[in-house]
Amino acid sequence: MMKNPFSNKANDQQDDLVLIQSCLDGSRHALNTLVEKHQGYIFNVALKYFNHLADAEDATQEVLIKVIANLGNYDSGKAQFRTWLYRITCNHFLNTRRTSVEVRYEGGFENFFKTIESAQNNELTSEEENMMKLEIEEAKVACMAGMIMCLDREQRLTYILGDVFEIDHNLGAEIFEISSDNFRQRLTRARKDLYEWMHNRCGLVNTNNPCRCPKKTKSFIEKGYVNPANLKWNSDFSNRIFELSESTVDHLLNERDKIYAHLFRQHPFKNNSVTAEKILTEILKNDKFRQSFDLNLN
Repeated sequence: MMKNPFSNKANDQQDDLVLIQSCLDGSRHALNTLVEKHQGYIFNVALKYFNHLADAEDATQEVLIKVIANLGNYDSGKAQFRTWLYRITCNHFLNTRRTSVEVRYEGGFENFFKTIESAQNNELTSEEENMMKLEIEEAKVACMAGMIMCLDREQRLTYILGDVFEIDHNLGAEIFEISSDNFRQRLTRARKDLYEWMHNRCGLVNTNNPCRCPKKTKSFIEKGYVNPANLKWNSDFSNRIFELSESTVDHLLNERDKIYAHLFRQHPFKNNSVTAEKILTEILKNDKFRQSFDLNLN
Protein backbone atom coordinates (compact mmCIF):
# COMPACT_ATOMS: atom_id res chain seq x y z
CA MET A 1 0.00 0.00 0.00
CA MET A 2 1.22 3.51 -0.83
CA LYS A 3 2.70 5.41 2.09
CA ASN A 4 0.89 8.56 3.15
CA PRO A 5 3.45 11.41 3.06
CA PHE A 6 1.22 13.47 5.36
CA SER A 7 1.43 10.82 8.09
CA ASN A 8 3.86 11.53 10.91
CA LYS A 9 4.41 7.78 11.25
CA ALA A 10 5.47 7.44 7.61
CA ASN A 11 7.54 10.59 7.40
CA ASP A 12 10.75 9.32 5.79
CA GLN A 13 12.81 12.51 5.92
CA GLN A 14 16.10 10.63 6.04
CA ASP A 15 15.09 8.44 3.09
CA ASP A 16 14.10 11.57 1.17
CA LEU A 17 17.48 13.17 1.85
CA VAL A 18 19.30 10.09 0.54
CA LEU A 19 17.13 10.08 -2.59
CA ILE A 20 17.67 13.80 -3.15
CA GLN A 21 21.44 13.44 -2.95
CA SER A 22 21.32 10.53 -5.41
CA CYS A 23 19.17 12.65 -7.73
CA LEU A 24 21.67 15.48 -7.56
CA ASP A 25 24.43 12.97 -8.30
CA GLY A 26 22.61 12.13 -11.55
CA SER A 27 20.60 9.00 -10.71
CA ARG A 28 17.49 8.70 -12.82
CA HIS A 29 16.36 5.73 -10.72
CA ALA A 30 16.42 7.86 -7.56
CA LEU A 31 14.54 10.64 -9.32
CA ASN A 32 11.91 8.18 -10.51
CA THR A 33 11.57 6.81 -6.96
CA LEU A 34 11.15 10.30 -5.52
CA VAL A 35 8.51 11.22 -8.12
CA GLU A 36 6.68 7.92 -7.62
CA LYS A 37 6.62 8.42 -3.85
CA HIS A 38 4.77 11.73 -4.03
CA GLN A 39 3.00 12.03 -7.37
CA GLY A 40 -0.06 10.01 -6.27
CA TYR A 41 -0.84 12.42 -3.46
CA ILE A 42 -0.08 15.52 -5.52
CA PHE A 43 -2.44 14.18 -8.19
CA ASN A 44 -5.28 13.36 -5.79
CA VAL A 45 -5.06 16.74 -4.06
CA ALA A 46 -5.07 18.33 -7.53
CA LEU A 47 -8.08 16.28 -8.61
CA LYS A 48 -10.08 17.41 -5.58
CA TYR A 49 -8.90 20.98 -6.07
CA PHE A 50 -9.50 21.31 -9.83
CA ASN A 51 -12.28 18.69 -10.20
CA HIS A 52 -11.01 17.82 -13.67
CA LEU A 53 -8.79 14.90 -14.66
CA ALA A 54 -6.77 16.62 -17.38
CA ASP A 55 -6.28 19.77 -15.29
CA ALA A 56 -5.13 17.63 -12.34
CA GLU A 57 -2.68 15.68 -14.51
CA ASP A 58 -1.26 18.91 -15.98
CA ALA A 59 -0.94 20.54 -12.57
CA THR A 60 0.79 17.45 -11.16
CA GLN A 61 3.37 17.47 -13.93
CA GLU A 62 3.91 21.24 -13.59
CA VAL A 63 4.51 20.86 -9.85
CA LEU A 64 6.96 18.01 -10.36
CA ILE A 65 8.89 20.03 -12.93
CA LYS A 66 9.24 22.83 -10.37
CA VAL A 67 10.28 20.39 -7.65
CA ILE A 68 12.87 18.63 -9.79
CA ALA A 69 14.26 21.89 -11.18
CA ASN A 70 14.71 23.26 -7.66
CA LEU A 71 15.99 20.16 -5.85
CA GLY A 72 19.43 21.71 -5.64
CA ASN A 73 17.98 24.67 -3.74
CA TYR A 74 16.24 22.56 -1.09
CA ASP A 75 17.63 23.31 2.39
CA SER A 76 16.92 20.56 4.92
CA GLY A 77 17.85 22.98 7.70
CA LYS A 78 14.84 25.16 6.92
CA ALA A 79 12.09 22.60 6.33
CA GLN A 80 11.43 18.90 5.95
CA PHE A 81 11.25 17.78 2.33
CA ARG A 82 7.54 17.01 2.44
CA THR A 83 6.84 20.52 3.78
CA TRP A 84 8.95 22.08 1.03
CA LEU A 85 7.37 19.91 -1.68
CA TYR A 86 3.75 20.51 -0.67
CA ARG A 87 4.43 24.22 -0.15
CA ILE A 88 5.47 24.33 -3.81
CA THR A 89 2.38 22.29 -4.67
CA CYS A 90 -0.04 24.56 -2.82
CA ASN A 91 1.52 27.77 -4.08
CA HIS A 92 1.31 26.47 -7.64
CA PHE A 93 -2.33 25.47 -7.30
CA LEU A 94 -3.31 28.76 -5.67
CA ASN A 95 -1.56 30.84 -8.32
CA THR A 96 -2.61 29.04 -11.50
CA ARG A 97 -5.01 30.72 -13.90
CA ARG A 98 -8.66 30.05 -13.11
CA THR A 99 -9.89 26.99 -14.98
CA SER A 100 -13.11 26.63 -16.96
CA VAL A 101 -14.42 24.30 -14.25
CA GLU A 102 -13.82 26.93 -11.56
CA VAL A 103 -15.64 29.53 -13.66
CA ARG A 104 -18.70 27.26 -13.72
CA TYR A 105 -18.83 27.37 -9.92
CA GLU A 106 -18.51 31.15 -9.58
CA GLY A 107 -22.16 31.36 -8.48
CA GLY A 108 -21.25 29.59 -5.25
CA PHE A 109 -23.35 27.24 -3.16
CA GLU A 110 -26.71 28.88 -3.93
CA ASN A 111 -26.42 28.40 -7.69
CA PHE A 112 -24.85 24.97 -7.27
CA PHE A 113 -27.70 23.58 -5.19
CA LYS A 114 -30.30 25.22 -7.44
CA THR A 115 -28.75 23.32 -10.34
CA ILE A 116 -28.82 20.05 -8.40
CA GLU A 117 -32.40 20.58 -7.26
CA SER A 118 -33.52 21.41 -10.80
CA ALA A 119 -32.40 17.96 -11.96
CA GLN A 120 -35.47 15.75 -12.25
CA ASN A 121 -36.09 13.12 -9.58
CA ASN A 122 -36.51 9.56 -10.85
CA GLU A 123 -37.55 6.82 -8.45
CA LEU A 124 -35.48 3.70 -9.03
CA THR A 125 -36.75 0.19 -8.46
CA SER A 126 -34.74 -2.04 -6.14
CA GLU A 127 -33.46 -3.88 -9.19
CA GLU A 128 -32.38 -0.62 -10.84
CA GLU A 129 -30.62 0.55 -7.68
CA ASN A 130 -28.72 -2.73 -7.54
CA MET A 131 -27.77 -2.55 -11.23
CA MET A 132 -26.77 1.13 -11.00
CA LYS A 133 -24.67 1.00 -7.82
CA LEU A 134 -21.58 2.40 -9.52
CA GLU A 135 -23.50 5.17 -11.26
CA ILE A 136 -25.25 6.16 -8.02
CA GLU A 137 -21.93 6.27 -6.18
CA GLU A 138 -20.48 8.31 -9.04
CA ALA A 139 -23.37 10.78 -8.77
CA LYS A 140 -22.76 11.11 -5.03
CA VAL A 141 -19.02 11.71 -5.33
CA ALA A 142 -19.45 14.08 -8.28
CA CYS A 143 -22.01 16.11 -6.35
CA MET A 144 -19.81 16.31 -3.25
CA ALA A 145 -16.80 17.25 -5.39
CA GLY A 146 -18.92 20.09 -6.75
CA MET A 147 -19.70 21.27 -3.24
CA ILE A 148 -15.99 21.63 -2.49
CA MET A 149 -15.60 23.71 -5.67
CA CYS A 150 -18.00 26.28 -4.19
CA LEU A 151 -15.39 27.21 -1.59
CA ASP A 152 -12.87 29.89 -2.55
CA ARG A 153 -9.40 28.66 -3.51
CA GLU A 154 -7.79 29.13 -0.12
CA GLN A 155 -10.70 27.53 1.75
CA ARG A 156 -10.88 24.69 -0.74
CA LEU A 157 -7.23 23.76 -0.47
CA THR A 158 -7.26 24.12 3.31
CA TYR A 159 -10.30 21.84 3.56
CA ILE A 160 -8.88 19.24 1.16
CA LEU A 161 -5.62 19.00 3.08
CA GLY A 162 -7.00 19.51 6.58
CA ASP A 163 -10.15 17.37 6.55
CA VAL A 164 -10.09 15.13 3.48
CA PHE A 165 -6.42 14.11 3.78
CA GLU A 166 -6.24 14.84 7.53
CA ILE A 167 -2.86 16.52 7.66
CA ASP A 168 -1.59 17.55 11.06
CA HIS A 169 -2.43 21.19 11.80
CA ASN A 170 1.22 21.99 12.47
CA LEU A 171 2.20 20.57 9.09
CA GLY A 172 -0.65 22.47 7.45
CA ALA A 173 0.59 25.67 9.05
CA GLU A 174 4.13 25.04 7.79
CA ILE A 175 2.90 24.35 4.25
CA PHE A 176 0.82 27.55 4.13
CA GLU A 177 3.46 29.48 6.10
CA ILE A 178 1.00 30.63 8.74
CA SER A 179 0.54 29.88 12.45
CA SER A 180 -1.20 26.70 13.61
CA ASP A 181 -3.99 28.83 15.07
CA ASN A 182 -4.51 30.55 11.72
CA PHE A 183 -4.58 27.21 9.91
CA ARG A 184 -7.23 25.92 12.33
CA GLN A 185 -9.27 29.10 11.90
CA ARG A 186 -9.15 28.78 8.11
CA LEU A 187 -10.23 25.15 8.35
CA THR A 188 -13.04 26.01 10.76
CA ARG A 189 -14.38 28.67 8.38
CA ALA A 190 -14.25 26.27 5.43
CA ARG A 191 -16.09 23.60 7.42
CA LYS A 192 -18.73 26.08 8.54
CA ASP A 193 -19.48 27.27 5.00
CA LEU A 194 -19.51 23.78 3.51
CA TYR A 195 -21.34 21.95 6.28
CA GLU A 196 -24.07 24.55 6.77
CA TRP A 197 -25.03 24.29 3.12
CA MET A 198 -24.90 20.50 3.24
CA HIS A 199 -27.04 20.43 6.38
CA ASN A 200 -29.69 22.60 4.75
CA ARG A 201 -29.76 20.97 1.30
CA CYS A 202 -28.11 17.52 1.20
CA GLY A 203 -30.07 14.36 2.00
CA LEU A 204 -26.89 12.42 2.77
CA VAL A 205 -26.45 14.27 6.05
CA ASN A 206 -29.97 15.43 6.88
CA THR A 207 -32.91 13.16 6.12
CA ASN A 208 -35.24 16.16 6.29
CA ASN A 209 -33.77 17.30 2.97
CA PRO A 210 -35.53 15.73 -0.04
CA CYS A 211 -32.44 15.40 -2.28
CA ARG A 212 -31.31 11.77 -2.71
CA CYS A 213 -28.45 10.48 -4.85
CA PRO A 214 -30.37 7.52 -6.38
CA LYS A 215 -33.24 9.80 -7.43
CA LYS A 216 -30.89 12.20 -9.20
CA THR A 217 -28.69 9.65 -10.96
CA LYS A 218 -30.70 9.16 -14.16
CA SER A 219 -31.02 12.91 -14.58
CA PHE A 220 -27.29 13.37 -13.95
CA ILE A 221 -26.60 10.83 -16.70
CA GLU A 222 -28.95 12.63 -19.11
CA LYS A 223 -27.29 15.98 -18.37
CA GLY A 224 -23.79 14.54 -18.79
CA TYR A 225 -22.73 14.99 -15.16
CA VAL A 226 -22.23 11.21 -14.95
CA ASN A 227 -20.94 9.11 -17.84
CA PRO A 228 -21.54 5.37 -17.19
CA ALA A 229 -19.05 4.49 -19.95
CA ASN A 230 -16.29 6.64 -18.45
CA LEU A 231 -16.65 7.04 -14.69
CA LYS A 232 -14.50 9.92 -13.49
CA TRP A 233 -14.34 8.94 -9.83
CA ASN A 234 -15.34 5.31 -9.38
CA SER A 235 -12.82 3.75 -11.73
CA ASP A 236 -9.10 3.06 -11.64
CA PHE A 237 -8.62 3.19 -7.88
CA SER A 238 -7.44 0.68 -5.30
CA ASN A 239 -8.20 2.49 -2.04
CA ARG A 240 -10.57 4.93 -0.43
CA ILE A 241 -8.91 8.02 1.02
CA PHE A 242 -9.65 7.04 4.62
CA GLU A 243 -7.85 3.71 4.13
CA LEU A 244 -4.59 5.61 3.57
CA SER A 245 -5.21 8.02 6.40
CA GLU A 246 -3.59 8.15 9.81
CA SER A 247 -7.10 8.82 11.18
CA THR A 248 -6.02 11.77 13.27
CA VAL A 249 -9.42 13.41 13.06
CA ASP A 250 -9.63 16.49 15.25
CA HIS A 251 -11.07 15.25 18.54
CA LEU A 252 -12.46 18.72 19.22
CA LEU A 253 -14.85 18.34 16.30
CA ASN A 254 -18.48 17.75 17.17
CA GLU A 255 -20.10 14.51 16.02
CA ARG A 256 -21.85 16.18 13.09
CA ASP A 257 -18.62 17.56 11.66
CA LYS A 258 -16.88 14.18 12.06
CA ILE A 259 -19.66 12.50 10.09
CA TYR A 260 -19.52 15.10 7.32
CA ALA A 261 -15.73 14.89 7.02
CA HIS A 262 -15.80 11.08 6.86
CA LEU A 263 -18.18 11.22 3.89
CA PHE A 264 -15.47 13.00 1.91
CA ARG A 265 -12.79 10.55 3.08
CA GLN A 266 -14.83 7.69 1.65
CA HIS A 267 -14.13 8.99 -1.86
CA PRO A 268 -11.75 7.01 -4.09
CA PHE A 269 -8.01 7.67 -4.01
CA LYS A 270 -7.46 7.64 -7.76
CA ASN A 271 -4.55 6.08 -9.57
CA ASN A 272 -2.84 8.59 -11.83
CA SER A 273 -3.07 7.23 -15.36
CA VAL A 274 0.24 8.98 -16.03
CA THR A 275 2.91 6.96 -14.20
CA ALA A 276 5.97 8.41 -12.53
CA GLU A 277 8.15 7.00 -15.32
CA LYS A 278 5.98 8.62 -17.99
CA ILE A 279 6.04 11.95 -16.15
CA LEU A 280 9.81 11.80 -15.83
CA THR A 281 10.24 10.80 -19.48
CA GLU A 282 8.11 13.75 -20.57
CA ILE A 283 10.06 16.16 -18.40
CA LEU A 284 13.39 14.87 -19.69
CA LYS A 285 12.40 15.32 -23.33
CA ASN A 286 13.61 18.86 -22.82
CA ASP A 287 17.34 18.59 -23.63
CA LYS A 288 18.21 21.84 -21.88
CA PHE A 289 16.51 20.71 -18.69
CA ARG A 290 18.12 17.26 -18.83
CA GLN A 291 21.59 18.64 -19.39
CA SER A 292 21.27 21.21 -16.62
CA PHE A 293 20.25 18.44 -14.24
CA ASP A 294 23.15 16.24 -15.39
CA LEU A 295 21.21 12.99 -15.18
CA ASN A 296 22.74 9.61 -15.86
CA LEU A 297 20.25 8.15 -18.35
CA ASN A 298 21.84 4.73 -18.55
